Amino acid sequence: MLKSNCLKKKIISYDVYMFQNIIEIFILSLIQGVSEFLPISSSAHLIIVSTLYEFHSSSLLIDTSLHLGSLLAIIFFFKRELFDLKNNQRILLLIFFGSFPLIIVGYFIFKTGLIDLLRNIEVIAWTTLIFAIILFVADKSRFDNKISTNLNLKTILIIGLFQILSLIPGVSRAGITITAARILKFNRVDSSKISFLLSIPALAGASFLSLSDLTLEQINFNLQVLVAIVLSFIFSYITVKYFLIYINKFSMNAFVIYRILISFLLFYLIY
Repeated sequence: MLKSNCLKKKIISYDVYMFQNIIEIFILSLIQGVSEFLPISSSAHLIIVSTLYEFHSSSLLIDTSLHLGSLLAIIFFFKRELFDLKNNQRILLLIFFGSFPLIIVGYFIFKTGLIDLLRNIEVIAWTTLIFAIILFVADKSRFDNKISTNLNLKTILIIGLFQILSLIPGVSRAGITITAARILKFNRVDSSKISFLLSIPALAGASFLSLSDLTLEQINFNLQVLVAIVLSFIFSYITVKYFLIYINKFSMNAFVIYRILISFLLFYLIY
């Protein structure tokens, strides 16, 4: 009888633990899927949540799964552009070259451990505020350059150099690439599309680096990993789809205001 009660308690405890982990993965997937493609910094939000709440499910494998879900979503969304090599070869080559600066510098910072020095709330607070203001100023332009006619090696390399700044948490990869494209006179929709296309090599590189740090023993494709990939895919796809609809009608002001409010909240918590 005693053994039976102990077994029941262990089963209930395990069920509660699994339910808690699934809820945590749902939250992390939502944050990753939404903030990866909006100009608000996914890394900043994930660091903030991980700092304020001790998520038991948070791990390198789960982080990799979240990035993989976003990568699959953006590939699926742009499948026509990516797989229609005959008509889009030039643009795809430009995206490839534009990703070089981030991949090279990112690999160096990741391998030397410098990235860990930047992953703190104070850095995030300042970068969130500063780059919100820069985005606001850049978004005021009314130029209408387009990917099809104005994207060339020079412009994509400039945007690629700006993208290096996204290695600092709080800057936002989407935010800084959209800002750079707006400075180069691209319209809002095409600036966002450039940012989304550049996210493919960035997410692939991040996933590869994370996987390289995982040993075969650590890689365990369990239910949590599958849930993380699927939920991140769903949230990422929905975000990309409706962000492009939104940005076709409205400015970046809502995201600028959101970033400023987040930075003020962080300053309050820090100081």
